[in-house]
Amino acid sequence: MRVVVVVPTYNEADNIADLIRELRSLPISPDVLVVDDNSPDGTWKIVEEIGKKDPAVHLLKRPGKMGLGSAYVEGFKWALERGYDVIVQMDADFSHNPRDVQKLVEALGDCDVVIGSRYCNGVSVVNWPISRLLLSYLANQYARLLTGVKINDLTGGFKAFKREALQAIDLNRIRSDGYAFQIEVNFYLWMKRFKMCEIPIIFVERRAGKSKLNRSIIWEAFWLVIRLFLKRITGRV
Repeated sequence: MRVVVVVPTYNEADNIADLIRELRSLPISPDVLVVDDNSPDGTWKIVEEIGKKDPAVHLLKRPGKMGLGSAYVEGFKWALERGYDVIVQMDADFSHNPRDVQKLVEALGDCDVVIGSRYCNGVSVVNWPISRLLLSYLANQYARLLTGVKINDLTGGFKAFKREALQAIDLNRIRSDGYAFQIEVNFYLWMKRFKMCEIPIIFVERRAGKSKLNRSIIWEAFWLVIRLFLKRITGRV
């Protein structure tokens, strides 16, 4: 089974080498694809140097900051074109524990998509201010109610997919970013009746660097959920 972990980056020089090292040391020994938006801090240079020594580490360098959603879309297409059986997505900032990648991949034995969930076993978030925790939790409840997708953590970015699941959705139609991207992909997979499972993870605020969350990302997700609700009730998915 060929596994690749897709990691979008922008200014993650403080984290990326350690993350790659931990991922490559897992028992499943996944390949790693870093999709970098020409980080000014030289993240892509670090990945490039690691890749010269380890052929399982790949770099997809883009010309500038183009957004999280499009980075994942390009990374997914790259992985599908190269015949990977399992595609994992995760953040570069250690908010997702790289050791949990093994758990997500193993859980695919019974599911088509596995989500590392912050909310399927109570609330498992560390070092977030209460305002951000409430925003995230309420956003998930709002998205779950309107889209009809029975997943507790619709906005989470830590997932493993069987290739058949990603192949079944039209990646070219997905234009959203941030939280909205996660909701949109989950919605299309759910409507196509793939088996989607959640396993609990502990989400920890980033180890180094700055969060990319901003007001525009929040509003994009708000309006996307309304559009998906209309698609669901009209059947135009």
